[in-house]
Amino acid sequence: MISVSPASATTPHLRTCPINPNHWYVVARSPEVTTGPLGVTLWKQKIVLYRDTQGQVQALEDRCPHRQVQLSTGKVAGDHLECVYHGWQFDGQGHCVEVPYLAANQKLPQCKIKTYPVQEQDGFIWLFPGDQDATQVELMGVPEWDHLNYIATVSVIDCPGHFSFLIENLMDMYHGHLHDNYQAWASAKLENLTEEPGTVTALYEAQSYYKIDKIWSISQLFFPALRRLHPEPLTVTYQYPHWYSTLGQDFKIYCLFCPVNETRTRAYLIHFTSLNAFWRLHKLPIKFRKFVKDSLFGSAQKLLDGLVVQDVEMIEQEQAAYLKNPEQRNFELNRTVSAVQRLIRSQFDPS
Repeated sequence: MISVSPASATTPHLRTCPINPNHWYVVARSPEVTTGPLGVTLWKQKIVLYRDTQGQVQALEDRCPHRQVQLSTGKVAGDHLECVYHGWQFDGQGHCVEVPYLAANQKLPQCKIKTYPVQEQDGFIWLFPGDQDATQVELMGVPEWDHLNYIATVSVIDCPGHFSFLIENLMDMYHGHLHDNYQAWASAKLENLTEEPGTVTALYEAQSYYKIDKIWSISQLFFPALRRLHPEPLTVTYQYPHWYSTLGQDFKIYCLFCPVNETRTRAYLIHFTSLNAFWRLHKLPIKFRKFVKDSLFGSAQKLLDGLVVQDVEMIEQEQAAYLKNPEQRNFELNRTVSAVQRLIRSQFDPS
């Protein structure tokens, strides 16, 4: 039997452990950043995103240095971000470039707000909040996003709990019976567990309810009566700070994290259904294949949203129990959960 060990004198409790900022985090989907500023929070840092006239996403501290109000309540003015209060404007490098009422004998204030490295890739906005050289840190990416053989569904997780609760839930495949009619797998059994620097991978043998081997197979996502249990390997990987999973050859799922603070986590769950088995489809014109991909976007929405609602309810209860009694001891039988906890603690840097 494995129990959760208490934090050391220098390491915070697992349930309050900060993120390692020297990684790329997902703060928004690309369509969320349109013609106006978008305010987001990544581990207590309020950040504003906006697009310049070239369509490039800029990321700045969400704070006007004049009166400390949020720039996300303002508007985009060309390549600049304009504060709603007095109309001060800031460029993508965080410099004040315009004050509407500046007198002839006055100079622009030499104030600068923090900016963040940002990349737009695979349908998401990735942001680097750390102080290391972001160009030296690999962005995980979601290669299936634009691949014509994969049909995507996205569900937003707004979780009232520390990110450790969510990643433990995602790595622990023994909770499948929680999901009832939304259940995608059953009878999971941990076969292998590997721990490497920054990564935990667990291989389960499981029974899958879905098999995409015929052109009509995707209808199983809509009609539960068509599902039949069959054995499939189920692999889950925590590649800090994100997660991904494969169920047999037909499904791949990602969870891209944006921890907000000690008691709230935002994340994007992306479910991909593979069309690799349909070789005839691959010979059709690219435009038609893209039409099929776009038309089927969101085909697993009901399934994915149902899973999220049930998981979030459990995590909310876990968070409430921790806040009520932080020293309450958990008893854990799944070695994967303990490995995840070790990884989270190993990423903590007190400096």
